[in-house]
Amino acid sequence: MNYHRVFRRFSTLIDSPKKDTIPRKLKDRNRNPIPLPHRTVIEPRGQDLDYVTVAHSHLIHSDWPKLGKLVPGLSPFRVQHILLKVQKDYVLSLEFFDWVQLQKPKFHTLETYSIILHILTKNRKFKSAESILRNILKSDEIDIPSKLFEAILNSYRVCDSSPRVFDTLFKTCAHMKKFRNATDTFCWMKEYGFHPTVESCNAFFSSLISLNRADIAVAFYKEMQRSWISPNIYTLNMFIGALCKLGKLEKAVEVFGKMEGMGCAPTVVSYNSLIAGHCNLDLLNTAMKLKNLMQKSGLSPNDVTFNTLIHGFCKEGKLHEATKLFNEMKGMNVSPNTITYNTLINGYSQVGNIEMGRWLCEEMSRKGIRADILTYNALIFGLCKEGKTKKAAYLVKELDSKKLTPNSSTFSALIVGQCVKKNSEHAFQLYKSMVKCGCQPNEQTFNMLLSTFCKNEDFDGGGQVLLDMLERSMIPDLTMLSELCHGLSQCGKDKLVARLCKEMEARHLLPEGFEKTNSSIT
Repeated sequence: MNYHRVFRRFSTLIDSPKKDTIPRKLKDRNRNPIPLPHRTVIEPRGQDLDYVTVAHSHLIHSDWPKLGKLVPGLSPFRVQHILLKVQKDYVLSLEFFDWVQLQKPKFHTLETYSIILHILTKNRKFKSAESILRNILKSDEIDIPSKLFEAILNSYRVCDSSPRVFDTLFKTCAHMKKFRNATDTFCWMKEYGFHPTVESCNAFFSSLISLNRADIAVAFYKEMQRSWISPNIYTLNMFIGALCKLGKLEKAVEVFGKMEGMGCAPTVVSYNSLIAGHCNLDLLNTAMKLKNLMQKSGLSPNDVTFNTLIHGFCKEGKLHEATKLFNEMKGMNVSPNTITYNTLINGYSQVGNIEMGRWLCEEMSRKGIRADILTYNALIFGLCKEGKTKKAAYLVKELDSKKLTPNSSTFSALIVGQCVKKNSEHAFQLYKSMVKCGCQPNEQTFNMLLSTFCKNEDFDGGGQVLLDMLERSMIPDLTMLSELCHGLSQCGKDKLVARLCKEMEARHLLPEGFEKTNSSIT
């Protein structure tokens, strides 16, 4: 999916443009939309007209056996006109449409589809219309959406349709995460003077955010403003969330302050988005002030509020403050969940307080909250960080009985344990097992392995780790690489050093500053 193309369709700037920076062509097009085409469906004549008249008679009398006898004479053109004759009865129209689907599915052309979509959306049967649209849009043909839009446009007047037909197309593309098609549909609608509903815009917004495309979501909001589509509370909450994800806190706070003036009182979600944005930038004092402001406004913090704040404090190693929030959470009858416990267990494991992590895990069990792989990974990491690899191995054995599967983080934690004990061979064996199980090591795991091999002066093993790292296009840590190359050179393996450096250079994986630091290596 070419997200850059989607982004350019909406805006060249994420920041809000001034009114006088909107291109004149766009202004003119909004003021003078393209006229809708007049009736473009050819009228039936002769045998076609006779067939449509007889079939229509059988259909309105629900005489399906007689209609069945007419199947040999059916054609896409005749299907269209039968649908047009019964369009005022959406139930009968859909029954006939489905009947044709069973008898002659290939007779459903884009023109036929456009007519049934007009009938359904005009009668507000949006779910049925979306179901039909999903089947059409499953096609891999790139130009299907544009051809369908054209077919809908050409039959719009003859069906005396509603703008909601285009809105449903836009919304379905958004739900299916077909962002290029959704963007094109939005732009085509504007050209003909149609605007999607705010609910459909929200569907597009939500899909973008679910795929972490906050940049496009923000640009789309600006396009909504230019199109005079009034946002509702859901739009504003998503917009604030997108701004926070992009680190644009000042703008997010500004929008938050204008919400009531736009007829939308801030909700718990509004506050949670701002709290998350401040926590992401380690602005914990402001995040806490927002929580207090939320309560003063008569809104009660929920599990998301507390989990976000607890995570923020744990990330900073401020376990005392995190535990206070945890106790406040329970005092307000907001039930801690797996995320809450995992965050705290991980926080305590990071600072080496294994006992507190175990106690929290036991509390989870007592309260009937199921531990997941993240819970075990946090405990395993805490033990391995302290070099308690046997206890960690015991927890790994428990995973099978809990029907949990070790993942990359599990193996990484175990590798850390062996590295802490300077057992490079065991660490490398775990790395091999990790890859064999289909788990992917990250740069931190590789650099930890490199460090351990260098500390043990096993530079050949370190060279093998580096080669594996290069195969995965990962850039090694500058200090680790320098230490490894120096150790290999000291062992008289300059040729291996030269080969490794040549390999990294060819793959553009030399860390910045390496050549200057290692000017003696050629």
